[in-house]
Amino acid sequence: MLGVREAAPALHFAPLMANIASQKKRILRSERERLENKRYTSAIKTYFRRLEAAVAAGEDETAATEHKTLIRTIDKAVKVGALHRNTGARKKARADRLRAGQTAS
Repeated sequence: MLGVREAAPALHFAPLMANIASQKKRILRSERERLENKRYTSAIKTYFRRLEAAVAAGEDETAATEHKTLIRTIDKAVKVGALHRNTGARKKARADRLRAGQTAS
């Protein structure tokens, strides 16, 4: 129709890619590393929630197992660089305090 403008289609821009081959590889590698770090941090949060639930329910054996798994995962995350060592120490201390509160009660 004359004089009626159609709405422009929504453009979805792809993330900007470099023209240099080594930078393209670096972008892909960074994304892989980011996802790996995210897996570690997500797992740590999950294990901590499980530990909190076990402590709240008063399940000693489950809490001990979850605590051990959480500490192991934190240590691995620090080792591969997904977490800073101070952050790892803080999270382990928090888990220890939670666990100690359970045994004291």
